[in-house]
Amino acid sequence: MAMSAGSDDGEPMMEMNTTPLIDVMLVLLIMFIITIPIQTHAVKIDLPQSSPPTNEIIDPVKNKVSIDPAGTIAWNGTPIDLLTLRQYLNESLKLPVEPELQFQPDAQTRYVVVDEVLAEIKRAGVTKMGFVGNEQYGSF
Repeated sequence: MAMSAGSDDGEPMMEMNTTPLIDVMLVLLIMFIITIPIQTHAVKIDLPQSSPPTNEIIDPVKNKVSIDPAGTIAWNGTPIDLLTLRQYLNESLKLPVEPELQFQPDAQTRYVVVDEVLAEIKRAGVTKMGFVGNEQYGSF
C-alpha cells in the first residue's frame, strides 16, 4: 500500500484519511461482541403443533413423569431411575395409540436432572407430551 505525502506544488491532498473511521468501526465491533448474550445450554424438543380439533377418540391413558426437589424421578408416582424411565418410554411407544406424557418438574429441582429427563424423552421419540404445573413458575 503506497502512501502519498502530497505534491510539492502546494495543492491539498485529495485522499481521505480513513484511519479514524477504521478505529470507530473496530470500537463498535468490540462493543457489539461484548453485548451479545451468551448462549445457554438447551435441549431442543419438537413440541406438537396446534391442529384443528378432530372427532377422534382420545386415549385416556396418561403417564406422568414428575421430579421432586431432591431430584427423584417418578413415573405415575413410583420412584424410578433414568434406565427404567427409558424402558417405560419405549414400552409406551409400542402401544397402538401413544399415550400422552405429562412432565412435571418441581420448581426447586436442579436443572441438570430436568435436562437429563428431557433428553431421555427426546431420545425415546415421544410425540405426545405436555408440561404440567407451569403456574408454579409464575412467581419467579
